[in-house]
Amino acid sequence: MQSLTANTAKTKFGDLLMKVQREPVQISKNGSPVAVVMSCEEYEELEALKMAMVKSRFEQAERDIANGNLVDGEAFMNELDSGKFD
Repeated sequence: MQSLTANTAKTKFGDLLMKVQREPVQISKNGSPVAVVMSCEEYEELEALKMAMVKSRFEQAERDIANGNLVDGEAFMNELDSGKFD
C-alpha cells in the first residue's frame, strides 16, 4: 500500500485519485496514519464482504437456536460471577 502525507494528498489530489484506482493509499499526518483512501469499487466489495459475514453470523445463530446450542446469557454471567470458571 502506498503512503502519502496529508499535505501531499491535498496538493496532489488528482494524483491521489488516480492512485486509488489501483490500490488503497494510506494518508499520514504528523507521521501517524490517519486514513486510507480507496476506490468506490473496492469499498463496495469490502462492504459486501462485511454484510456477507454479518448474514452468515445471523444464520449460524438461527441454527444454534433451532438446535438448542445457545447458552442463556444471564445464567452464564451468574456462573461467571460466582467463580465457577476460576
